[in-house]
Amino acid sequence: MPLPLYLLALAIFAMGTSEFMLSGLVPDIALDLDVSVGTAGALTSAYAIGMTVGAPLVAASARNRPRRPALLGFLLAFAAAHAVGAVSTSLALLFATRVVAALANAGFLAVALAAAAALVPPDRKGRALAVLLSGTTLATIAGVPGGAVLGTVFGWQATFWAVAALCLPAAVGILKGVPAGDAAHEGSGKPALLTELAQLARPRLLLVMLLGALVNAATFGGLTFLAPVVTDPAGLDELWVSVALVLFGAGSFAGVTVAGRLSDSSPGTVVAVAGPLLLIGWPALALLAHEPVALFPLVFVQGALSFALGSTLIARVLHEAAGAPTMAGSYATAALNVGAAVGPVAAGAALGTEAGAMGPLYTAGLLVAMALLVAFPFLPVIGGTRSGAARL
Repeated sequence: MPLPLYLLALAIFAMGTSEFMLSGLVPDIALDLDVSVGTAGALTSAYAIGMTVGAPLVAASARNRPRRPALLGFLLAFAAAHAVGAVSTSLALLFATRVVAALANAGFLAVALAAAAALVPPDRKGRALAVLLSGTTLATIAGVPGGAVLGTVFGWQATFWAVAALCLPAAVGILKGVPAGDAAHEGSGKPALLTELAQLARPRLLLVMLLGALVNAATFGGLTFLAPVVTDPAGLDELWVSVALVLFGAGSFAGVTVAGRLSDSSPGTVVAVAGPLLLIGWPALALLAHEPVALFPLVFVQGALSFALGSTLIARVLHEAAGAPTMAGSYATAALNVGAAVGPVAAGAALGTEAGAMGPLYTAGLLVAMALLVAFPFLPVIGGTRSGAARL
């Protein structure tokens, strides 16, 4: 894989830390800002909404610009939003900074996904995506748990400052490693914007975007409220939240690594195997959460299955949007973050039911079930076979 992919992954690490870090900080933010845990959880949805809306808009605005300055500008805006967030004293201001950070993240990710796909042959897009997403999975292993420890010891604001600081070496890496210009933006063969937007009318593309959104909704719905599961039914100290996050992140890294080798050649198989196992895993986690000996292994497994399935579906979005070379990354980003916006809201609402802290886990299982009901009739389509193409 080309070196610039790994430099982009470093920046994705900082952004992934931010996107996932609230799963360990929600209780402290709620206490400090005097709001309910469910209300504080909406900060995750604010971020996802900004990503969803921002991805197509910023990708369209940046499509005629060289990738290096676009990536650098988005990264510096992202860092500035976290610096302001660290000094926020109200939920409204913190909410606003999360939206701004999300817009910057959306722009960065949309351009980075398109850049990653352009750096490799078409039959290696899945591998390239796996390298890029490794920044996110490593964030769940190291960045998010580290942020949770920082938040526990020094307050949640320290985690925001740490994310802002992480952007600085990533910015240097982009300056040194990403080419100043690129043929995809400067060449005359680039499709018109309306031609690229017309790709969204393709049923195959809409199908894989919907599936990616549902699976990511389940992932974010369960992960955002993992901290109350560890401290309430399991009865463990807050520092054990970091252990759970490390295990989820380690699982996600394993899942995306394995799926990266299969998503180009056997995506239908990944969906057929990982999907049902993921469906079983969320309610199993809810039923066994009071037993730490079962809780922690299941957290690892759910991380692996969630990212194996999710990354495979997002790779299919890039394949199906090949006719939109400068906008495909934004379509993948939008699919990811529609789910990330819906999942925490649905999971947060479930906290008020009789299921209590287990409600988000059951909600995650329901979202996976919905995805599988849609996916299984169209496995040939997801797999990219000719018979599937004829059916859709």
